Amino acid sequence: MNGIIVVDKSSGKTSYDVVRRIKKILKPKKIGHTGTLDPLATGVLAVCLNEATKLARFFIDDDKEYRVVMLLGVKTDTLDTDGQIISEQEPRCDKGDVEEVIMSCIGRHNQAPPLYSAVKFKGKPLYKWTRQGVNIELPPRDVEIYTVNIEDISMPYATFHLSCSKGTYIRALCADVGDRLGCGACVAGLRRTRSGRFLEHDAVSLNGCDEKEQRERLLEHFISLDDAMPDLPSIPVDHATEKTLRQGCQPIVEVFENSDISSLNEGDLIKFKSRDNNLVAIARMNAGAEIIPLLDKRTPVARLVRVFNG
Repeated sequence: MNGIIVVDKSSGKTSYDVVRRIKKILKPKKIGHTGTLDPLATGVLAVCLNEATKLARFFIDDDKEYRVVMLLGVKTDTLDTDGQIISEQEPRCDKGDVEEVIMSCIGRHNQAPPLYSAVKFKGKPLYKWTRQGVNIELPPRDVEIYTVNIEDISMPYATFHLSCSKGTYIRALCADVGDRLGCGACVAGLRRTRSGRFLEHDAVSLNGCDEKEQRERLLEHFISLDDAMPDLPSIPVDHATEKTLRQGCQPIVEVFENSDISSLNEGDLIKFKSRDNNLVAIARMNAGAEIIPLLDKRTPVARLVRVFNG
């Protein structure tokens, strides 16, 4: 069972809780997720099973989309309503002020990870250091907010949608908005609606059903290795080539002779598929289409970056 299942994580559960539940139901040998969601947050969580864990690195840089409910006038230690209240006051700003500051978030920012986050320092998540009374301040990261669409402002709440780069902390963003408005703010609700190619409507909920039905739901939403990487150019290979690739031999010119490679450039990622339509390997091109016909057919022209067991 090699593939990905997109789960609609419920509030109050950690990302690890979801992974642990799926492991209990489907019993894969290897399992992991592609991006932590806070316990308060809901929505898209892609879980990789067995050979699909080798794909996780390709999703690290994926953009994300969220629906955010921000509570103005409240500061907490975790930057969301799950935390302890640090200060509380009536917001002295109007809807226009709130809208202006939220919309000004579009663009690039330097953002430090919150003290309560899963970012690791010396192999241990920041939230564990913080709970032990040790405050670790990591250097800010460069993040970007691409789009913001405000859904509603009904003081003291503001609801909006945004798309952003990897590593963006929505809690930190809301806290910054609150500071700029002079009243403080925290996240009251957060839903991830997209993570890369994985969308909200792809996600399966495990709520309200027993283990048997959960298993059925998970299998119904199973995404194969090949389908998880639909945008990569596909190179079909025969059984002999499949065997050599799985053994780690680098792809040579001869492998490409019966494929349309006219669009390939140096640095492109490609995937090799077996005759029975299974993903064999992912490689990065060392040469472009204009160079390959000039080379000896035994010349390696791509470098394997992931090989998958049959």
